[in-house]
Amino acid sequence: MDIKEKENEIFCGCGRGLCKEAVGRQDRQLNTYDWLADVPGNTDDTDLVEVQFKHTRKGYYHNVNRLDLKKGDIVAVEANPGHDIGVVTLTGRLVKMQLKKANLRSADDIKRIYRIARPVDMDKYREAKSREHETMIESRQIAKNLGLKMKIGDVEYQGDCNKAIFYYIADERVDFRQLIKVLAETFHVRIEMKQIGARQEAGRIGGTGPCGRELCCATWMKNFVSVNTNSARFQDISLNPQKLAGMCAKLKCCLNYEVDNYVEAGRRLPSKEVVLQTQDSDYYLFKSDILAGMVTYSTDKGMAANLEVISAERAKAVIEMNRRGEKPLSLQEDGGNKDSGRPVDLLANENISRFDKARKKKKSGRRPPRQDGQEETRRPRKPAAGRQNAPEAAAENSQRPQHGRGGRRQGNRPPRNNQHRDAREQNNKGQGN
Repeated sequence: MDIKEKENEIFCGCGRGLCKEAVGRQDRQLNTYDWLADVPGNTDDTDLVEVQFKHTRKGYYHNVNRLDLKKGDIVAVEANPGHDIGVVTLTGRLVKMQLKKANLRSADDIKRIYRIARPVDMDKYREAKSREHETMIESRQIAKNLGLKMKIGDVEYQGDCNKAIFYYIADERVDFRQLIKVLAETFHVRIEMKQIGARQEAGRIGGTGPCGRELCCATWMKNFVSVNTNSARFQDISLNPQKLAGMCAKLKCCLNYEVDNYVEAGRRLPSKEVVLQTQDSDYYLFKSDILAGMVTYSTDKGMAANLEVISAERAKAVIEMNRRGEKPLSLQEDGGNKDSGRPVDLLANENISRFDKARKKKKSGRRPPRQDGQEETRRPRKPAAGRQNAPEAAAENSQRPQHGRGGRRQGNRPPRNNQHRDAREQNNKGQGN
């Protein structure tokens, strides 16, 4: 690993690395694919350069010194006050298109690049980053002591340690003028406060979603679109707040990913209010598989009874027949095969305990395995003490009475003595008289 790769690893943190060329890793937040990187003269059209700071902040600067910059280079840029350290993420013609998305209309918002970062600049930068976590914990305690209803979610130091940006979350309007004074006296830096939402906080902190993958807001998502419960209704998802909410306690952003496909596919399904009439009975819509184009009907409006699964085309054909006053024999096209649209269970007749096998107990006193060329010999079994010979034991067992079912003895046995029972019966009769 050369010095440049080591600096990139330190700058990005956690050894995640940076994109040095047009391709590289695309699972990082705010990353841009430079598909014009190998075009000759790409960087000659403009001197604008896109620079990223930490994870969620970008800036655009003029390369006035005409430095040979590529994706992944760490540079020192102009800041107010002092300078900041960032990494180049985009150069050439695509930067102009990115400026339109950033809505930077004023030329004063675009500052300049000083130089490629020196070792002294990187040492100062590492010192600044090492103070961020302790500053965040201490600033939370200061805000709590002042009685402010806010939460400081992250702190970002400038590359030269002259300025610190405090990102906070608050449901109501907060007067933090006194907080700024206390923070400036405590940390001896210039203070800047920025309010963010719950989704932005989740994107800065990161985490793993219920799908098992890293959060979209912490990887590739840049702009947040409002999400409402209609997206769940169109996809026929249960309106359970615990399942619809993400790590930020808001509705999941992924609810908007496939809602357009569900809306388009839902237009091909019959209406929920239409009742299908057959010669047997009336059928009401019970549920529908939007993407598969299958609908399930029930003879009862409130519960599942005599369910019939048919395609959307067959349901529309039955509706058209009912409009003409005709009633089919059944909902199925062939009239008798009711299971034509239902999935087949391949394991219906299988035993669920077919993989359960009794474990054999291991014997503790096993003989060692026989080696090659060695004859197997068995030791003669010694008779136990008091054990009889086989012929004598067989003769004796033949004279013993046999045991039947329940352990009762069968064969010749002496009659039972009933004298005591007769005596008790006579005694009871005498007392009764």
